[in-house]
Amino acid sequence: MSSTKPKLILVHEPEKACFDRLVADGHASERAAEIASYLAQSTDLGQEFDALDEACRVRGLSFTPVLLDDAAHVLAGEDPATTLVWTLTDGIAYFRGGAAPALARLGGFKTIGADDALFALCQDKFRSGAVLGALGLPVPQAGLAHNGQWLVEPPASAAGWFVKPNRLGAKIGIWPDSRSSDLGHALELSRRVFAAYRDDVVVQPYVAGRNVRASFLGLTPEAGVEALGIAFVDSGADFQTMADSLALYGETGAAAKAAGLYAEPELVAVADIQPAADAGIRAIAGRLMSGLGLRDVFSVDLRVEADDTLHLIEFEVCPGLPCFDFRAYCRSQWGLGLADAMAEAAASRLAS
Repeated sequence: MSSTKPKLILVHEPEKACFDRLVADGHASERAAEIASYLAQSTDLGQEFDALDEACRVRGLSFTPVLLDDAAHVLAGEDPATTLVWTLTDGIAYFRGGAAPALARLGGFKTIGADDALFALCQDKFRSGAVLGALGLPVPQAGLAHNGQWLVEPPASAAGWFVKPNRLGAKIGIWPDSRSSDLGHALELSRRVFAAYRDDVVVQPYVAGRNVRASFLGLTPEAGVEALGIAFVDSGADFQTMADSLALYGETGAAAKAAGLYAEPELVAVADIQPAADAGIRAIAGRLMSGLGLRDVFSVDLRVEADDTLHLIEFEVCPGLPCFDFRAYCRSQWGLGLADAMAEAAASRLAS
């Protein structure tokens, strides 16, 4: 067994490991690289490991980053009484991070974040939407299409529809024409997504409004919706595409920054402009925490109309911690850099 000094183990899946596995499974290299870009936060957070190690050290913890493929072996040698497992990425299909909280539960380890069932649910947008709807939350009803064939037809919509892959994140498979004015085009997008990524698509009625991100990191286990950071995310476009996402994160994003092509979206506190919407979003987050089991660290994406109408789009149990918006949240809400905020949250769980 390891020493009794409290330890934070951060389990992460690197882009290259995912890329190699996808190529071996027959995905084209370019498509595999796009899919693996979802794991760019593993690439980006690697630059923070020294800072995380120091932030943990000053709080009496040790810090060990662990590759997902090594997690089972590493956890077998650790003491569940003094070890906290933090899973950086989710996934049950293209990505496999959902295995880490399940391994932690199997070994009796404390974890930070939602239970492993939600790691599976959040990466299936159609099933997730059905659960959110059953909770009475304002999620757009969705259709589901597989390679140009309806599995579930979407509802009628005078404003058109929005089409996105069912199991892929980070805007992968979202193109400038992903807002569709007719269902024939939506089925064509379904064929395009299947050809590129072997995924189904969800087809939701297009909803108006500004994009909002609600971020949460509880520095103590008792933190509630008062600790949410809720901001409009203004990128200058109605919605972000895969090209936008690739220019923000990971190695591709680093190259874009070096070439002067990086345009970070603007964050504006919702409470400063639409306080009623801010209160409504906190109520939604409270329902997600009590009814769905979100805790510790998560994010929620919404669309907010000028009259404070709210549309819940999706939630993430593994938000992009090193991304600009979560860093900004840690600074504004907690007055801490990312490494110190993470270490503080881990220390509070190990002390409880």
